[in-house]
Amino acid sequence: MEAKQVVLTSAAQLFGEKDPLAVDRWVSPGYVQHSSMAADGPDGLRDLIQGLPDGFRYDMHRIIADGDLVALHGTYYGWGPDPLVAFDVFRVADGKRVEHWDALTPVVPKTASGRSQTDGPTEVTDLASTEANRDLVVGFIETVFKDGRAGAIGNFISTDEYLQHSPGIADGIGELSATLEKLGSGLAYDKVHLVVAEGNFVLTAGEGTFGGKPTAFYDLYRVENGKIVEHWDSTPEIRNDLPHANGAF
Repeated sequence: MEAKQVVLTSAAQLFGEKDPLAVDRWVSPGYVQHSSMAADGPDGLRDLIQGLPDGFRYDMHRIIADGDLVALHGTYYGWGPDPLVAFDVFRVADGKRVEHWDALTPVVPKTASGRSQTDGPTEVTDLASTEANRDLVVGFIETVFKDGRAGAIGNFISTDEYLQHSPGIADGIGELSATLEKLGSGLAYDKVHLVVAEGNFVLTAGEGTFGGKPTAFYDLYRVENGKIVEHWDSTPEIRNDLPHANGAF
């Protein structure tokens, strides 16, 4: 079974059917957990499944796969008073989940663009451009965010259409440029840890600081005709009280 199907089938049984026995079917004995929601190993995930509240559900919006990595973009309902927008990344081997990373952030009632944090295109297309799109997005992060060369933003972002789903940024390349200028040294991107690319979608997961706090940066980009045309994100603070010793990455 391919990695994408392993994640979809296991998610349906674990979080849809809430079946703790599905852990034995789909989770490696050496399961490595990076989430703040569960302890390490199969037992940590089993405890999480058994403790899911009534009314819990997960709505998936997007899925992309890249070799042994599979990324989901969805919304969790039932963990706390507000729904949580989430990026989940799984590493799959021998038909089982072996490692998991995530980033969760509350749903906001109104974004600067008027779009939600999850709407927009979902279909994976343009598979032949996967590697070119990966290089474009990684180059954008390395050049604009890590090296601080905001003037080069037009080499990566479309000047014709740039649709934004990040809560505090409006549409358009000009709005992004203004936001970066305003943030200045308050935003520092240190390292990209994960890249999941499939066709027109590229997800990056990295870390740095935002407002002086250690922060995880999960960014999903849609690429069209060699330029970034749409963006979704989740940027939670990295906690220092994780229920395991594996760190956020």
